[in-house]
Amino acid sequence: MDLEKRAIAGEEQALVELLKRHEDTLYRTAYAYLKNEHDAIEAVQELTFRALKKVHSVKEPAYIATWLVRIIINICLDVKKKQEKFIYTHDVEVASMDQQPFELADIIASLPTEQQELIYLKYFQDMKNADIAQLKRIPEGTVKSRLHTTLKRLRLLIGKEGL
Repeated sequence: MDLEKRAIAGEEQALVELLKRHEDTLYRTAYAYLKNEHDAIEAVQELTFRALKKVHSVKEPAYIATWLVRIIINICLDVKKKQEKFIYTHDVEVASMDQQPFELADIIASLPTEQQELIYLKYFQDMKNADIAQLKRIPEGTVKSRLHTTLKRLRLLIGKEGL
């Protein structure tokens, strides 16, 4: 906890140490969202820059790891929005559904962004519902009901894709 307090107080070396400590989790989160190494690495670099500028705004040292995850998710969502602007559907030939194999990651990617985020936080980052509620600033009961709805939708999609 001392390291977190020092980072919040503005000690850059303490923040660098925290970033190193959570590097694997942050990179895996970015990679899960962006699906390529280059973009994931760039997202982590952007996180470092943003964290250096805003670490003083963290109120509770115990939640600094959650704060870092929130930033990386926001960065990834921004990147995905920019990427979507460059996709031209008329340039893409779409094979029929029964000819094209689908992976779970593709099915998750077809979910709305908020539902994707819940899946990544709960099952890829192994976060507890209470931690997700804290991160998203919503009641824990809301997290549970949204996860239930998301999993129900995911089961339907998996069934349609034949996985």
